[in-house]
Amino acid sequence: MGVESCLSATLDGSVVLDIEVQPNSTNRGLMGFNRWRSRLRVAVRAEAKDGQANRAVVHVLATILRLNASALTITTGHRSRFKSVRIEHAALDEMIRRINERLEDVS
Repeated sequence: MGVESCLSATLDGSVVLDIEVQPNSTNRGLMGFNRWRSRLRVAVRAEAKDGQANRAVVHVLATILRLNASALTITTGHRSRFKSVRIEHAALDEMIRRINERLEDVS
C-alpha cells in the first residue's frame, strides 16, 4: 500500500488528502508516509494555537504540491493532528506523482 491510499478523488474533480501533522516542529515540510495510518506526515513550525498550524499546513502543502494555497482547504480535523485536506480541481494521478517525487527527496 503506497501513498495513493491517502488520496481519494471526489465526484466534482477535486482530491482529498489525509495527513498527519506535527506542529511546533524544528523541521518544516514533508516528513514521510505513515503506512499504518495511510496518512502523509507533514511537519510545521507553527504552534497548534489559534489556527496557526492549520494555516502553516496549507502553506506547506501548497509549496510541496506546487499549487496556489487558495486551492487547498482543511475539511476535517481542525483541532486534531489527523486532517483531511481538499485540493480543488486536481487530478488524482498528478497529485500522486508530485507527492512521490517529494517522498524520494525525503528518503
